[in-house]
Amino acid sequence: MFNIPNSPSEVSSALSERNYLTDEGLATVVYLAITMQRPLFLEGDAGVGKTELAKVLAAWTGGDLIRLQCYEGIDASQALYEWDYTRQLLHLRAAEASGRAQKDSQAIEDELYSERFLIRRPLLRAIDYTDQRPVLLIDEVDRADDEFEAFLLEVLSDHTVTIPELGTFGSEIPPLVVVTSNRTRDVHDALKRRCLYHWVDHPDLEREIEIIRLKAPEVDSELARQVALAVKAMRGMGLYKPPGVAETIDWSTALGKLGESVLDEQTIKTTLGTVLKYREDQERVSAQGIEMIMAAAANE
Repeated sequence: MFNIPNSPSEVSSALSERNYLTDEGLATVVYLAITMQRPLFLEGDAGVGKTELAKVLAAWTGGDLIRLQCYEGIDASQALYEWDYTRQLLHLRAAEASGRAQKDSQAIEDELYSERFLIRRPLLRAIDYTDQRPVLLIDEVDRADDEFEAFLLEVLSDHTVTIPELGTFGSEIPPLVVVTSNRTRDVHDALKRRCLYHWVDHPDLEREIEIIRLKAPEVDSELARQVALAVKAMRGMGLYKPPGVAETIDWSTALGKLGESVLDEQTIKTTLGTVLKYREDQERVSAQGIEMIMAAAANE
């Protein structure tokens, strides 16, 4: 059974035990989200650990991780619930074949709109839970459109859902909600006002080294420092997609698999695909930035 934490430091310790390193600001807002029963809105560049935080929270609390991946064109039926029309049709045909449809049409209609034919999508599953409080991850909400944002606003405000054929669904304690955005567009203030907000930035140098050592233990401390310094230099080059923490971990892991112990020009060139995922960025670094990255990696 999950026990509510008593302080942000307890949150930080619990996340660290599950290999997620956080700073005081993020630990505090997570603590407040849990104790105040408010959604947590995380905004920041891709790859800084927003989605990973929701996964770690689920592992810590013991609740299911229910993920709603947003995309352009997503609507309420894909997020909340819909009826299994294929099974309903088969049930109706079976009733007609047996003669029940003519004898008791009202009972057949009631059966068609019972829970056995209800497809529960992520929002309904998260709101109407019976066991441990789940973690609802609404991922990349900035990819959805304005209408879906308005729908989310209503659901997150009431924490209940009414299905006309079945009634109202909900729990006394709302799920722990984590909403993420990569800020490809601005999310409306009305949705943010329902949440506690935190901007997740790239970690500082020492924390990124800690993350590398934690996630890629085969990499020694010196190489971890070189990688962190090199990534920091890349982020200052005005790239189309600067590397996030996820790319730092990928690069470090790749270097460990290759048995590398030091960053040199050839190693950087041959492994750029693990840290830079756009051709234009790779070409820019290869043409202009290798020497600068090498110099950065050599400095303390």
